[in-house]
Amino acid sequence: MADAPILIDVKKCVGCGKCVKGCGFGALSMADAPGVNKLGKVAEVDPAACKACFACVPACPFKAISQVKAEVNGTENIESYKDIWVFAEQTDGRVAEVVLELLTKARELKAQRGDGCKVCAVILGSGLPPSVDSELASYGADKIYKVDAPELSEYEANVYVDALSQLVVKHKPEVILAGATAIGRAFFARVAVRVRTGLTADCTALKVENTLNKDTDVMQMLLHQTRPAFGGNIMATIMTPNHRPQMATVRPKVFKKSEVDSASAAKCETIAEALKLIAPMTKIVKREPFADGVDIAAAEILVAGGRGLKKAENFAQLQRLAELLGGEVAASRAAVDAGWTGIPRQVGQTGRTVAPRIYLCFGISGAIQHLEGIRGADTIIAVNNDPNAPIFGVADLGIVGDALEIIPALIKELEK
Repeated sequence: MADAPILIDVKKCVGCGKCVKGCGFGALSMADAPGVNKLGKVAEVDPAACKACFACVPACPFKAISQVKAEVNGTENIESYKDIWVFAEQTDGRVAEVVLELLTKARELKAQRGDGCKVCAVILGSGLPPSVDSELASYGADKIYKVDAPELSEYEANVYVDALSQLVVKHKPEVILAGATAIGRAFFARVAVRVRTGLTADCTALKVENTLNKDTDVMQMLLHQTRPAFGGNIMATIMTPNHRPQMATVRPKVFKKSEVDSASAAKCETIAEALKLIAPMTKIVKREPFADGVDIAAAEILVAGGRGLKKAENFAQLQRLAELLGGEVAASRAAVDAGWTGIPRQVGQTGRTVAPRIYLCFGISGAIQHLEGIRGADTIIAVNNDPNAPIFGVADLGIVGDALEIIPALIKELEK
């Protein structure tokens, strides 16, 4: 049928029904067609049931089924989009750590992309100190686009969307990366809508690779954006072949940061952009920090507990162990949901991404959502009474045993 994602050539169809068996969605059936072939049957597709998986195409031994090429209305003059941008989030003149991590990753993507690609940092604010320029340059920015305006003195989503969208339209970046922080998540998706492109959130891996655009049959250098999907049960790699820029957010601590040599940093160019911005629609009246103001993402040593600790009283022992080790207490979602500790200490896909030198965890089985939050840890030490717990698959040192016996024993030895 003409409105289906596949086309069936009735002249080639012999009515064998192999395509019906190869369709996992029940979208194909055999219809009566007397005199068309020896069997008097031809394949027929239900457009509403067809999911465009195209498993039927190779299933047909007579090449009677083909894909219908949809008309692609992508970004105009797509070849004019160049460079990799990193949104340089800052608060009170201090650049967020995730920005430095993304600049480091952008340098790697630049090498993969080639073709004169540059790494550019985009910073928005008011009264920005010169030190931010040197810091961004020291982590690999070849160029800095700086918008310093009174309207940007405080973060306000509408103004940030307006400013970044104007810069995108003017300079046409090929890729834009941002941290999956409260600010990044609040406005970055709105920028994607404004400039009519896609966005992949919470990426855990990025790479640029020469890839076939299946819509145009043309090879392109595309950003492969990998992130957990279906509750973390699979890893999906997403691409944006027909629209620009290619946009992605990355959670803090997913990538490591590293500086460039002073000679490279000295070549960085800063461009002051004067934009006519909309007036802010909201204003900050008061800032209230979390009652538990600890930033577990900055801790070098984390002592974490999960459902296996069974009750809050047992979980409280972790605090003493963390004190003796000079670290902080963290938790799995199960422990937070049970009310044993606060949300700021939650590690995982729905909590914080951490990269400590030592991650010591007790009674955490290792669901994929939790493992995504600790993949940057240097050393993982796991204690669990289930020898088949997934946490042992990533642990550098695993102890099969009762956490409620091991924690007091560790405390006793450390207190000596």
